[in-house]
This record gives sequence, C-alpha cells and structure tokens, in this order.
Amino acid sequence: MENLIIGTRASDLAVYQSERVRDVLKDFDSDLEVDIEKIKTKGDKILDKPLSEIGGKGVFLKEIEKYMIEEEIDIAVHSLKDVPTSLPKGLELGAFMDEEDPRDCLVSQEYRNIEDLPSGGKVGTGSLRRKCLLLRERPDLEIVPVRGNVDTRVEKLRTEDFDALILASSGLKRLGLEDEIATNLPPDRFLPAPGQGVLAVEIREEDHRLKSFLREVEDERLRGKMLAERMMLETLGGDCHVPVGAHTEFVQDDLSFTAMVGSPDGQEYIEVKSKSSLEQAEKLGQKIGSSLLDAGAEKFLEMEE
Repeated sequence: MENLIIGTRASDLAVYQSERVRDVLKDFDSDLEVDIEKIKTKGDKILDKPLSEIGGKGVFLKEIEKYMIEEEIDIAVHSLKDVPTSLPKGLELGAFMDEEDPRDCLVSQEYRNIEDLPSGGKVGTGSLRRKCLLLRERPDLEIVPVRGNVDTRVEKLRTEDFDALILASSGLKRLGLEDEIATNLPPDRFLPAPGQGVLAVEIREEDHRLKSFLREVEDERLRGKMLAERMMLETLGGDCHVPVGAHTEFVQDDLSFTAMVGSPDGQEYIEVKSKSSLEQAEKLGQKIGSSLLDAGAEKFLEMEE
C-alpha cells in the first residue's frame, strides 16, 4: 500500500478514533505512512440545535465526504452510528473497526443509576432514542437537549444544573474519562444506537486496492454484526429521525439481534428479536426491520415527515 491521508472531524474523540484506525493499519503494514487531516463540519459548528433539526447524522460527514470525492483525502473515519445508510455516489464503507463498549451510560455527580434520579430531575441528551428510553422508564424526568463534544457535555453537567447526562460509554472510554461513568446501562433494556462504539472507514468505490487491503484487516464477525444493524435501518427506510435502537451479539456461533423503535415521549415502544448464522447477517437485519414494520413501526416513521 502507498501512503494514505485520513480525513476526520477535529474533535478530540474524532482525532483519537482516526489515530486508532491509523495504528491498526500500520500494525498490519509497518511500511505504510498515514497522515491525519482535521476537517470542521456543520455538525461541529451548529451546537444550539438538536441534530434532527439540522439534517440528522449526515451533518458530521458532508464536508469530509467532499474532500474524499475531490481526492484530497483517501479515507474518512467516522463513528458508525453517525453514518447514514445512503452514501454519496462513488463512496462506500470499506471496513468496520475498533469495536468498543456499545452501551450508553449515566454520567452524574450525585446519582448512581436512573432509578435514583429525583422526580423532575434534569437529564441532558441530544438523542431521541435516549429520550424515548429514559421517559419509558422515568416519565417524570425532564429531558433537556445537550450537544457538543464529549468533554464539553461533561463540563455542562457541572455548570448548567443537570442532574445527569446520558452518553455513549465508548466515547468516554476512548478519551480516558471512564471515571465519569456512574453506571453503564444494560443493552438488553437500554438498546444502543445502531453501530454505537464501532468505527467506520469510508473510501471511494473505485479504490479497489484499498478496499482489498481493508477487508484483510477487518474482523469478519464485527462486519457481520454491523451489516445486520445497517440493513435493519435500511429496511426501515434509511436514516429515520425517530428513536431506533439495536444490539447484536454472538451467542456461541449464532448472531443474536434485538431492535426497537419508539415514540420520542416513550409512550409507545416496539421491540423484536431474532437470530441467524453469521453468513445470513444481512438477511437477519432485513428480517428484523420487516418485523418492526409489521409490528407497527411505520406510524413512528410517518411522524417525522
């Protein structure tokens, strides 16, 4: 392989994630030279509005993908949960890497779990899924939108009178902030976002040599789990701005998949489960998505239009 340029958001977490991918690639090919280019995105610039109001998950990707299309970078590294199922023409996901803890966690200075939060407690999150799951268990809580980098949000816990935040455990662990975690939320009850904790490597479709290289580096079981979760999303209709959760894990050699769709207020909730072999991962994702639709998920998808 020749030298590579990785494009990434400029946040500490995004840069760390790109460094992780760089290290994995260099461990596989010690002669490889990899540079990292930091790119400021719309999602990083507009912090006073929820993601659902400024274009959804794709706001973190568009500027970086422009660099890719114009061949100013070779690879883009993203948090997979931020990557829409539909990518710009000529781009694709070449690999899934560096799986970290997929769970959400409670971050609080006073309270150790959701049950301990006071009635009317103020909990910060920018995620409709987290809002749905919180209100499903604790309809008496006040859910307040909060955006920004991980360390910025943790600081807001101390300065803006929040009782707690809900964040991805993976981001805190990657930044060495594990001590901020009051408790990790069980993924069977508090389903993570599809792809949470996994890094996506985006490449140009025409770059066949890089594509082959990445497939050699990638873990096949991780790829199967993520293909299942993304196929579930695609079957639901792509990048819906409604609460959707997914959790895949291997039980012996079978891939077990649990997914949910709900209303933002937590009043309505649909959950389905199924399993398959690794080889049938994408079919499993399609089956899960279809089962959610058959169970009534379509009404939630219609709400966003």
